[in-house]
Amino acid sequence: MIKHAAIVLLSGGMDSCVCAAIAHQDYRLAFLHVNYGQRTEARELRSFNEIADFYHAEMRLSVSLEHLRIIGGSALTDLSIPVPETGSDPQSEIRNPKSAIPITYVPFRNAHLLSIATSWAEVIGAKKIFIGAVEEDSSGYPDCRETFYQAFNKVIEMGTKPETRVEIVTPLIHLKKSEIVKKGTELGAPLHLTWSCYQNSERACGRCESCALRLKGFQEAGVKDPIPYEPRGQMR
Repeated sequence: MIKHAAIVLLSGGMDSCVCAAIAHQDYRLAFLHVNYGQRTEARELRSFNEIADFYHAEMRLSVSLEHLRIIGGSALTDLSIPVPETGSDPQSEIRNPKSAIPITYVPFRNAHLLSIATSWAEVIGAKKIFIGAVEEDSSGYPDCRETFYQAFNKVIEMGTKPETRVEIVTPLIHLKKSEIVKKGTELGAPLHLTWSCYQNSERACGRCESCALRLKGFQEAGVKDPIPYEPRGQMR
């Protein structure tokens, strides 16, 4: 059976890696990585390339969205805004005082990523765009909601060639982090190659929200997280 190509938005984090493992079952993989001026840009790019090598990806593309760093407005892209740290409860992250959205939210980032993926999909004939967005057990970013992806699928339908048939797929959207860990383990995803920390590139801090959610997921799944953490950052 001939497998169609699918684009996987691969940040280098755990969720996108598990998403890649799911796509790998039925599709030829085309991995897309986007640097947008985030603090751990180089470390994430390294994970992207290592995961792409692991899956022997037929195609890979890494692009830059420098304007998101220039626009700022997020602790991930603006070095003057500190990355919030959590206690043992990942939901305790410091929020933007103007809204309930975390200050680590990069304004409308996923729309930019999906636009690039759609353009590439039209060129290479990919049928699916996989993205590891999580709504159930996540930071609460507005561009990680299921309704956002449903709407974007309509945008793709209206804004591409009549013969184009590209669909965004969000296989993790309703999973808890522990379920994502279990799914990745079940599929043999290279979780040891992933990187989730918002602020460190050598040893994960264990204190930013992304680390806290990740550690909580591994803990609840009963699986040891294979990446290195600062000793004082490890959750109990």
